[in-house]
Amino acid sequence: MATSQPSTSPVDYDIESTVLSRYQEGAREQQPSLCCPTEYAGNYTENLPAEIIAKDYGCGDPTRYVNEGEIVVDLGSGAGKNCYILAQKVGELGKIIGVDFNDEMLNLARKYQQEMADKLGYGNTEFVKGKIQDLKLPLDQLETWLQNNPVTSVDQMVAYEVECDRLRQEQPLIAENSVDVVISNCVLNLVRPQDKQQLFKEIFRVLKRGGRAVISDIVCDEDPTSKIMQDADLWSGCIAGAFREDLFLKMFEDAGFYGVEILKREETPWQVIDGVEFRSMTVRAYKGKEGICLERKQSIVYKGPWKQVIDDDGHVFCRGERMAVCDKTYNIMTSCCSPYHSDVIGIEPYENIALEAAAEFNCKTKAIRHARETKGLEYNLTETNSDDCCSPGTCC
Repeated sequence: MATSQPSTSPVDYDIESTVLSRYQEGAREQQPSLCCPTEYAGNYTENLPAEIIAKDYGCGDPTRYVNEGEIVVDLGSGAGKNCYILAQKVGELGKIIGVDFNDEMLNLARKYQQEMADKLGYGNTEFVKGKIQDLKLPLDQLETWLQNNPVTSVDQMVAYEVECDRLRQEQPLIAENSVDVVISNCVLNLVRPQDKQQLFKEIFRVLKRGGRAVISDIVCDEDPTSKIMQDADLWSGCIAGAFREDLFLKMFEDAGFYGVEILKREETPWQVIDGVEFRSMTVRAYKGKEGICLERKQSIVYKGPWKQVIDDDGHVFCRGERMAVCDKTYNIMTSCCSPYHSDVIGIEPYENIALEAAAEFNCKTKAIRHARETKGLEYNLTETNSDDCCSPGTCC
């Protein structure tokens, strides 16, 4: 039976320790088994140090969906390959923040910051220590506190928890509504099952309204077997923690994203174990459908080819019909950055209705907007064209 919840079956090992140990080794020596063959767009890798390329472990290329001038967070940034590719793409006005829990990977990425800044003529990368499912907690600051306040009793543990909460509130690692894009490359599957819902909520939290997540990860076509789940090497090897394909998209939806779409799904599985196929998939999802619905007499016409489609808020769009929508939905549908804009026609009313004068709109109804609502009830214009449209040199 389908479910929106990831598997929480208990395992006989500590997932975080297993993953940390495997990737610490991956920072010291190249681990080919962690790589899924990937082609990167452009020639951005030509500027990268050989060590970073050798010790990068990914399964897709989310970097190709990032634009100039954007602020980007890379979850599980590892050796920094994606960050240094993006440093070139976003340019001097953009910024890249790599988040990782592994000190050895962080040291490797930071090792080349000055070299890359010298090559590019600017420095726009930052690598910070944190858990990707808790992007509020700055672990470097917490470790400094722990050095002066070691925890050896329950009372001290309470003080530790208080300090964690204080840091989250006063010095969040990644602030709310602060970044344009969150990317990740084959890392979300490494998070413990019980933390995955919180992980998606954190991705949503840090994005600006209108921002997007572009995630490449390993997915499976059916639930992993118990044998797979109990294999620590398969967890740290991006197999046991893989998302089931349908649930991967549902996780974005449940977190509040809209316009969730598969950008790339590898036809050939990366690995097949116990009859379960594991492959790379890249998904994009947008933030910004939350908020009040206001009536400004706008319409959306769905171009086709489907007879009708339904968006993430349950709006039904019938092919060729002027569907009544609120101002928020209209802007989501027609924005040049929207995943929908090439499939719809936006129709504004002839007389503008100011936001402050707009009434609330009931988005729960399926309503066709009469053309008179767009033009105005008193609209009675007659306008003809006396030119012969089929004479030589005319539009026909």
